[in-house]
Amino acid sequence: MRLLLALILPWVQFFTIGRPISGIICLVLQLTVIGWIPAAIWSVYALSQYKTDQKIERAMATRR
Repeated sequence: MRLLLALILPWVQFFTIGRPISGIICLVLQLTVIGWIPAAIWSVYALSQYKTDQKIERAMATRR
């Protein structure tokens, strides 16, 4: 679901992962037609990093 959101409304996806400043910057990018594609790519990349960070945190928590 977040991946679809990252492609359609990239700036909203940043708010769902707790990065509001990036969301505002992404909104400015998305307001231009040319910037929509870089905004979507950036949003998908940030989402993948967020998921990786969550996996690392879970692994560290179970290790303790």
